[in-house]
Amino acid sequence: MKATWNGQVLAEADKDDLIYIEGNWYFPPSALKHELIAPSNTHTICPWKGEASYYDAVVDGQTNKDAIWYYPEPKAGSVERVKKDFKDFVAFWHGVEVTE
Repeated sequence: MKATWNGQVLAEADKDDLIYIEGNWYFPPSALKHELIAPSNTHTICPWKGEASYYDAVVDGQTNKDAIWYYPEPKAGSVERVKKDFKDFVAFWHGVEVTE
């Protein structure tokens, strides 16, 4: 599967390596093209997954602010609920297209 924005693939991995949570595909950290991202200071809270951190997508001089999120320390019990460890797995929004 691929996550694409502004004509560039931000992440790519086998579907079997992804985790599907609440309508979003989470890619393993190794799938992320680190040369196309920049850290963000944004954080949000999910009541059951914990605190999310964000990256900006940066492609051809354009920035998609907070387009990528992940959970560096999933909340206690959340990994058991998902049945897979999703620590540092990344998901996308803000116009990033995820396709097979």
